[in-house]
Amino acid sequence: MYRIDLNCDLGESFGAYTKGNDEEILKYVSSANIACGFHAGDPVIIRETVKKAISRGAAIGAHPSTPDLVGFGRRNMDISPEEVYAAVLYQVGAVQGFVQAEGSVLHHVKPHGALYNMAAKNSALAEAIALAVYRVNPELILYGLAGSELIAAGKKLGMPTASEVFADRTYQDDGSLTPRTEANALLTDNGQAAGQVIRMIQEGKVASLSGNDVTIEAETVCIHGDGPHALAFAKTIHQRLLEKGIQVGSID
Repeated sequence: MYRIDLNCDLGESFGAYTKGNDEEILKYVSSANIACGFHAGDPVIIRETVKKAISRGAAIGAHPSTPDLVGFGRRNMDISPEEVYAAVLYQVGAVQGFVQAEGSVLHHVKPHGALYNMAAKNSALAEAIALAVYRVNPELILYGLAGSELIAAGKKLGMPTASEVFADRTYQDDGSLTPRTEANALLTDNGQAAGQVIRMIQEGKVASLSGNDVTIEAETVCIHGDGPHALAFAKTIHQRLLEKGIQVGSID
């Protein structure tokens, strides 16, 4: 029997009246990665999203970023490991405070956007992120791109990790994600995305843009919460997984 965690990046809005689809998406995912304020989110949104996640029984994670509100955290920055360590520590601590105030516990940490992608290949940045998370709580699960330096850094510290794959992104031959600046970086067809997810879970493979099969480990699947197809993707993928006998649940 296959089992998979479905995670979604949530709380990526601002102000008490900007809600998005978070509440609906939470019906179909098992984990919520909550923006910490550096690329999106603010104290009101963080608190509301934490409360929504708790009410739906979703595992709660912090979703730290580089300090890049204007670029939504998706622009590479010339940032040192020391700065990354401090930024991650600051953001994880903030979300953990809201979670504890609502009587729950923080489950995981998943970097966002450019920070995530830089840490996938840059071992110094990866180690800075892993150490920051470890020092907050060594039992927090570190989410990172399957086969990445970030996963390696977490394992080096002996902390739990979760190898992540993506429902709505295409892959390169080396297992990296196709940059968003390039054509065909995103999958917009629900059926195609669901098929990619199921194959990654059942076969441990994904087809790259060049048509080659890439071996991949899938422990958690990301569905981006900020895209126009997010809710439809979440609903379709959840339904297709259940149809294939694949259980959906957070990582223990």
